Amino acid sequence: MGTTIRPDGSSRKQILLTACIFMGLAHIMYLKQYIKGAFLAFIEVLFIISSPSIFTNLRKMLALSGDKSNPSAFRLIDGLIYLIIAVIFIIIYILTIKNAVASYEDFCLDGRMKSQKESMAGMSGKAFPIFGLAPAFFLIVFFVVIPLLFSMLAAFTSYSESGEEKVSPNAFGWVGFRNFGKVFGKSSSWSDSFLGVAIWTVVWGTLATLTCYLGGMIMAVILYEAKLKTTPVFRAILILPYAVPSLLTISVWKNMLMGSKYGIINKTLVEFGIINSSNEIKFLNGTNGMARTFCILINMWVGIPYFMLLITGQMTAISSDIYEAAAIDGANQFQVFRYITLPMVVYQTAPLIIMSFTHNINNFGAVYYLTGGGPNANIKTQAGGTDIFISWIYKISTTQKDYYMGSVLAIFVFAVLAPFAIFNFINTKSFKEGEL
Repeated sequence: MGTTIRPDGSSRKQILLTACIFMGLAHIMYLKQYIKGAFLAFIEVLFIISSPSIFTNLRKMLALSGDKSNPSAFRLIDGLIYLIIAVIFIIIYILTIKNAVASYEDFCLDGRMKSQKESMAGMSGKAFPIFGLAPAFFLIVFFVVIPLLFSMLAAFTSYSESGEEKVSPNAFGWVGFRNFGKVFGKSSSWSDSFLGVAIWTVVWGTLATLTCYLGGMIMAVILYEAKLKTTPVFRAILILPYAVPSLLTISVWKNMLMGSKYGIINKTLVEFGIINSSNEIKFLNGTNGMARTFCILINMWVGIPYFMLLITGQMTAISSDIYEAAAIDGANQFQVFRYITLPMVVYQTAPLIIMSFTHNINNFGAVYYLTGGGPNANIKTQAGGTDIFISWIYKISTTQKDYYMGSVLAIFVFAVLAPFAIFNFINTKSFKEGEL
């Protein structure tokens, strides 16, 4: 079985056309790779048999609006699954066409067709990593990619169980970019809340990063320059807030800052007669400014030890010869810190500062477990005085169950933060020097 092809490259179009007609056909007719061709043809036959089900589920996903027997959420998930199957099939189809053309080009170079044994040996060698990675690939697709796509597509639907868009979870439909208009439009409670949360999120991320970094640097310099025998003891004590789980630390501080009935700080002030029980200080549930200030201060308690350890390590890595040369030149301690220690430490830790800023933008626990996003939350949008985007999204999606609006905000956060992460990654030595 087989058809003659010329080894001068003139049959390339013939191979390409045949490979496009049916998967594996060129391998069987011209390249004498019968087993590979039969396997590829079997894949296309399976796809053709399942194509009615694929098109039906894709049509239901486009229509989306369902009922109790076939809820909209199930239609969307089923449609995504079949869409990914179709995309994978198309990718495989394109790769088989390229493989057929590449096999023909090898034939033109060698002047002979590979034997069945050689073809099978080459295919098994190339197929081994594919089959080895296949389980991980499918796990990533079904447990990462599909949930992410579902969450993103929810932004273009009316998927909500409360509020003005309340619909049955079995019968939500597509609404296009209407939800984005609510958030980024003018003169609406959503746009006002969005602007307030956006400003505070940026301020929070900046202050939470800088205060922890500067605090860690001050502590590191003091302990490094003190030259005391008890320095290791002080360093161990200062590391304790970092060693204790942050959730536990935040919970302790929250209890301490409560009212005089349970909060130890207010209770102590009442006992000493500094304040009375009817005039207790509302640290976390009073004004927005007070609550935000204590969020930053408590985040410093948790975050300073990390940067202290990091900067101490960088300082010990600086060669002592540099300090000796500076001392010979008559530099005082401040000049040594200003012109030697600070530039070298900042240079080495700059990427970590960027990543710390990204982390603080999404630091859910530091805000939500301390204040719950409050005080003074908007009744309609649930946006509180200390809410950052991640805590606001959580409240919208779980408490208010406005899934579509949570999805809109999640897409915005991803669009803003992804460039930071990508920029930081492509500027690392592992990316520049690695074989990627």
